[in-house]
Amino acid sequence: MKDSQKKYCMIKYPKYKPSNVEWISDIPEHWVLDKTKRIFFESKSRNRNLEYREDDLLSVSEYYGVAKRAEKIDSNDLLSRAESLSEYKIVEEGDLVINIMLAWKKGLGSSNEKGIVSPSYCVYQLRSIEQDHRYFHYLYRTDLYAETFRRFSRGIIESRLRLYSEEFFNTLSLLPPPEEQTAIANFLDEKTAKIDSLIEKKQKLIDLLKEERTAIINQTVTKGINQNVKLKPSGIDWLGDIPEHWEVKKLKYVAELKSGESITSDNIRESDEFSVYGGNGLRGYTSSYTHIGEYILIGRQGALCGNINYASGKFFASEHAVVVTRINDEDILWLGELLRSMNLNQYSISAAQPGLSVERIQNLSIPYPPIDEQKEIGNYIDTETKRIDSSITKIEKEIELLQEYRTALISEVVTGKIDVRN
Repeated sequence: MKDSQKKYCMIKYPKYKPSNVEWISDIPEHWVLDKTKRIFFESKSRNRNLEYREDDLLSVSEYYGVAKRAEKIDSNDLLSRAESLSEYKIVEEGDLVINIMLAWKKGLGSSNEKGIVSPSYCVYQLRSIEQDHRYFHYLYRTDLYAETFRRFSRGIIESRLRLYSEEFFNTLSLLPPPEEQTAIANFLDEKTAKIDSLIEKKQKLIDLLKEERTAIINQTVTKGINQNVKLKPSGIDWLGDIPEHWEVKKLKYVAELKSGESITSDNIRESDEFSVYGGNGLRGYTSSYTHIGEYILIGRQGALCGNINYASGKFFASEHAVVVTRINDEDILWLGELLRSMNLNQYSISAAQPGLSVERIQNLSIPYPPIDEQKEIGNYIDTETKRIDSSITKIEKEIELLQEYRTALISEVVTGKIDVRN
C-alpha cells in the first residue's frame, strides 16, 4: 500500500458514538442516523409535454450509476417514437434514480444532468438544497447499503427482489452535516477520478498487449520466425507474400473438417466424466465421448461462428463445433492460430442463425511450412503468448487491487471511518 493510502487509513475523527444499529458500527459523534424519508421525497413528474426526447434518455447501471443512455447503449436501440416517452419520469440534476429491481446490486445513482428514465424506475429528490447529492450517491452504492437494500427489498427469490419506495424510505441513512457531505464528495470525486484514470491507463496497456499478441501470431503463422527469409507471392489476396520454401495448399489436404455429434441439453451436466465442447468452448460434462487426442474446434453456428478453441483427451464434440483432424501430424498450435488469423466468421452464411459451410472452409487456401518449421512456430507462439499473458494477468491483478482499494476507500469515508474534512 502506498504512503498516501496509509495516511488516509490513519486519519480518524476525534470522537465516536455508538450508532445503536446492528449493521452500522460507531459513527462520528456529530453525525446522525435518520430515516431516509426525512431526507428524500419521491418525484413522480412525467414527460407529458414531451419536453424531453430520445437524446435525453438516461440509463441506470450497477457499474456507473446514472448516465446518458446514448453514451452507453447503441443508438439503434433508442426508442424511435417520441410519443412512447410521455410516461417516462423526469429527472432533475441531483435526483437519485433507483432501478428498483437492482437496488441490491447497486443499480442506482444520483444524476449529474437532466433527463428522463423508464417509468419502472423510482426518482427521488432531496428535501433540503443544503444536502449534497454526491454524498448519497457514494453512500448508497457501498456494499453496506447494497446489502441493506437487499434486506428491505420484497420478493420470493433474489432475481425478483424489488425495493419499493415505502421500504426505501424506512431505511436509515448516515447523515453528516451538509458542509461535511460536500467535503466528503469533493475528496471522493478527486480520489476516484485518479484511481479511475490509472485503471483506464492499465486497461489500455492490456489492450496494447493483446494487440501485440495478435500481431505476433498473425505475422508468425503467415511469414514464419525468420524475418530475413526470401519471400514469394502466395497468390492469395489476404495473405500476400510467404517464405519462398513454403507451399500453398487447400485446407482439405491438411486437415479433415467434420461437425460434431448431436447431444441434448438434458445430457449435459455440471459435472461428469467427459467434457462437452460446443462452438464457443466448454459447455459442460457428459458420460460419453466422441474424440480422444488433441483437436482444434471451429465454432459452426451463431454470432461467434468461426472462433477457435482447443480440446484434448477424451471429450464430446457437439454438432455446434467443427472438429479439425490433422492429416500429416501438423503442429496443432500453428494450424489453430493460422485458422484464427483467417477470421473464418467472414465466411458465414447470412441467415437468422449465421453458420459456416464446412465445404467452403475446407476449400480455402492456406500457407503451408514444413512440419519441423510448423513446430518451431508453434513453440515460438506458445512462448510469446505465455509471456504476454503473464503480463496481462499481472496488470489485471493490479486493476483488481485498485478497484478493491477504490471500494474500500469510499466505504471508509462515507461511513465516517476516515476524516477527510482537512
